[in-house]
Amino acid sequence: MPDPSPRPVPDPLAPARLGPLTLRNRVVKAATFEGMTPDALVTDDLVEFHRRHAAGGIAMTTVAYCAVAPEGRTERRQIWMRPEAVPGLRRLTDAVHAEGAAACAQLGHAGPVADASSTGLPALAPQSRFSPVSLRRTRAATAEDIVRVTRAHADAARLAVESGFDAVELHFGHNYLASAFLSPKLNRRTDRYGGSLAHRAEVTRGIARAVRDAVGDRIAITAKLNMKDGVPGGLGVDESLQVARWLQDDGGLDALQLTAGSSLLNPMYLFRGDAPLKEFAAQFPAPQRLGIRLFGDRFLRTYPYEDAYLLEHARRFRAALDLPLTLLGGITSLDTMERAMKEGFQFVAMARALLREPDLVERIARDRTTPSLCIHCNRCMPTIYSGTHCPEKPEKPEKPEKPEKSEKTEKQGR
Repeated sequence: MPDPSPRPVPDPLAPARLGPLTLRNRVVKAATFEGMTPDALVTDDLVEFHRRHAAGGIAMTTVAYCAVAPEGRTERRQIWMRPEAVPGLRRLTDAVHAEGAAACAQLGHAGPVADASSTGLPALAPQSRFSPVSLRRTRAATAEDIVRVTRAHADAARLAVESGFDAVELHFGHNYLASAFLSPKLNRRTDRYGGSLAHRAEVTRGIARAVRDAVGDRIAITAKLNMKDGVPGGLGVDESLQVARWLQDDGGLDALQLTAGSSLLNPMYLFRGDAPLKEFAAQFPAPQRLGIRLFGDRFLRTYPYEDAYLLEHARRFRAALDLPLTLLGGITSLDTMERAMKEGFQFVAMARALLREPDLVERIARDRTTPSLCIHCNRCMPTIYSGTHCPEKPEKPEKPEKPEKSEKTEKQGR
């Protein structure tokens, strides 16, 4: 007879296994683009950003965003994985390890979310369409492009191992390239990569298999998957759940982080809370600034915030899968972490709350009633253009008098 006794609920702050890793607790720093890589290479600011989060008590910090190809960046200042980036990334992972945390590299290809006007390279998409990001048309990815991008993910994972990372996170969300192929709204191809869900999932599954083949069990392999795009005609929960089953059965992943929303069409579906239109508008030249202030609410829609706001959809994934799952969205207190553990999730991911308080997890460990100071105003979102931080935090460090040096400028100065 089956054991009728309930399974013990794990302590979120106790050590846990993730693939080949033993993490010091179950709290992961989610990927948030740091805006600290002006030459697409590691800087002292980026190292300190992740060192500070590691020192604050999280189990693993995620470096975002490490593109697998030059055209796969959302804009030109993002890191793209190549040998030149390895020394700086190694310096970053060494700093994180010295604080007792693990380091994860988020790998992906931005696809239609890439700003071609910034990168100077055509943005790839399942099919050619006008991009609201670059105000240009995207280029339909060829079969050769898909093979190249899949191989680039495997090569980037190898470089992540060389750089000292303990894990990689494959970006299958937010209508980046793999996610765009999954979307029936964005993918209307008639070849082997379009049509049925099985065909639309070819890119996603192929990338996961290629990365596993490339690195084996040397590091943990996770993925961030959209449960729902949050746009009419986009990927929905039923189809996403089937993709998750395929990814689980393929055996390429050690865990899945569940997300939602479209960076291309509806970003606030992920973030929830206030939409910082005025602050976003201030980052752009006058003509665009006026347009954002007048019409930005059509893109930056407002969704009410609540703790664990993605839990309703995520429950369906937890009920259907054996794969370890990470709950993202509105994780700001020990109570919410424990709620996630009771629901059967193995990990939780935090982002905005840690921008306000990088040491939040350590403080919760000292006093388990500690509340988060994050007010979900989302004014941190526009700061990606100047170095991601919480505007509510008065102790934000001042910019150094001299320009920061990237790995590239340091080499050139020798």
